[in-house]
Amino acid sequence: MKFGGTSVGSSERISAACTLIAAEASKRPVVAVVSAMSKVTDLLLETTRQAEAGDDAGMNRNLVQLESRHAEAVQALVHENEVPRVRAGVDELVAEFIRIVNGMRMLAHRPPRAVDEAIAIGERLSAVLVSEHLRSRGIKAQAVNAAEAIVTDAMFNNASPLMAPTIEKANARLKPILEAGEIPIVTGFNGATTDGRPTTLGRGGSDFSASILAAALGASELWIWTDVDGIMTADPRLVKDARILDEITYGEAAELAYAGAKVLHPRTLAPLIERGIPVWSKNSFAPEKPGTRIVPKLGAGNSGARAVTSMATVALVSLEPASAAIGGIHIMARAFDALDRANIEVLALSSSSYRQSFCFLVRRDELEKATEAIEAALALELAHGYVNGIDVDTEVGLLAVVGEGMRGFSGLAGRIFTAISREHINIIAIAQGSSELTIAIVVRRDELDKAVRAVHAECHL
Repeated sequence: MKFGGTSVGSSERISAACTLIAAEASKRPVVAVVSAMSKVTDLLLETTRQAEAGDDAGMNRNLVQLESRHAEAVQALVHENEVPRVRAGVDELVAEFIRIVNGMRMLAHRPPRAVDEAIAIGERLSAVLVSEHLRSRGIKAQAVNAAEAIVTDAMFNNASPLMAPTIEKANARLKPILEAGEIPIVTGFNGATTDGRPTTLGRGGSDFSASILAAALGASELWIWTDVDGIMTADPRLVKDARILDEITYGEAAELAYAGAKVLHPRTLAPLIERGIPVWSKNSFAPEKPGTRIVPKLGAGNSGARAVTSMATVALVSLEPASAAIGGIHIMARAFDALDRANIEVLALSSSSYRQSFCFLVRRDELEKATEAIEAALALELAHGYVNGIDVDTEVGLLAVVGEGMRGFSGLAGRIFTAISREHINIIAIAQGSSELTIAIVVRRDELDKAVRAVHAECHL
C-alpha cells in the first residue's frame, strides 16, 4: 500500500491511513510506503534554494514551519507519555536537515547528492508518524528508510533502481519484519547507491518506490491510495460527464500519465509489468469507492478510445535543416541524443518527409534545459547556417486520446479530427505511435479545454 502526500497530509489523514493499513494487515502481510506530508517536499526544496542564496530569514521561517507541523502531528497521534520519545526522533531528523542546508549555505551551492539527502527527510518524518501512530493503537510497526532497501544508480535527483541488488537488499531488510508480524512503513521517493549515497527517484518517485518494492518482494497486489476515486475518462474539472474506469491496462495508464493525467508515472509501472502484478488506484478519503484496477490485459469488448487527457504546460520546439543538402536524420539524431543526455522527456514527435524538418513537445519547465542542450549539440550547424534557428512555441497544449482498443478501429482518427475541427480549432501537429495506443494532438493552449470536451463527446466516453 502506498499513501500519497494528501493521504498523510494531517494527523487526521494519517489516522485514516493507519486504519486502512491495519484492516488489510489483519488479513495478510502488508508493506506500507509513505510520501512526505502534503507540501513538505516543496518546503524542503525551497529551503535548500534559500540556503544556496544565503536567505537566512527565509530558511528560518521554513524550518520553524517544518518543525511545528510535525510536532503538532506527534501531539495528536501518540499517547501523551510517548510524546517526548517520538518528538526526540522527529527533532533528530529535523536537525539532520538543518545540518545539510547549513552546509549548502556555507558553500552557496546545492550539490545534487546533498539535495537528495535533504528532501528525503520529508518521507522519513512521515514514516515515523505513521509507524508510531500504529504502535499507539497496539499494532506492531517499524519505520524503514528506503535507502536500506532500494539500490539505485548514481543519477541524483532522478535515479533508477538496480533490481537484482534491490531484490536481495529489500528481502533481507523487510522480510524479517514481516515474519515477526510487524508492518514495515517504508519511505517513498528515495533509495541509495551501491556504496550508500542517498538518491531520489524523480517525478512520481513515491509511487515508483512502491512498485519497486512490490516487484522485489513478489507482492500479490499494489494499492495506490490518493485523493481521487480512480482513473477517469477525462479531467472532471473540464468534462462534467467524465466517469471512473473500472479497469485499464498498464499501457493505457502509462500513456495517460505521460500525457498529463494524474495517473501512475510510466516508470512506476515498469517493475510490475514483467511480473503481472495488478495495481489498484483508490481514494483514501472515500475507501468504500471501488477505484480503478490496472491490469496486463482487458477482456473482449473494449474497442475504441478509453480516455482523453491534456497538458497545458508544454512547449513545441521545431528544427529544420536550411537546405536538403544536410540530412535531417543526422540533425534529429544529434538533437535527441542531447535531450537524452540532459534527461529530458519528449512528449510527442512529428516530422515531415522531404525537408525532414521536425518538431517535438517538452514540458515547459524543461524547455530552457532542452534548448540549451540542443544549442550545444548543434553549435557548429547553427553557427554556419546549416540549420535554421530553433523555433519555440509556448502557447500550445497537448491532447492525447488513449485506448488499447484503438488498434485497427476504422475511422476513429477521422472522427477525432472532425470533432476538433467542428469547434473551429486548428491542429498544429499530430503524432501516433506504431502501437496505435495513443493519438497525440497539439493545439493552441487557449483552445485545449474545448478540444478535450469535443473529443470526449465524440468518442462516447
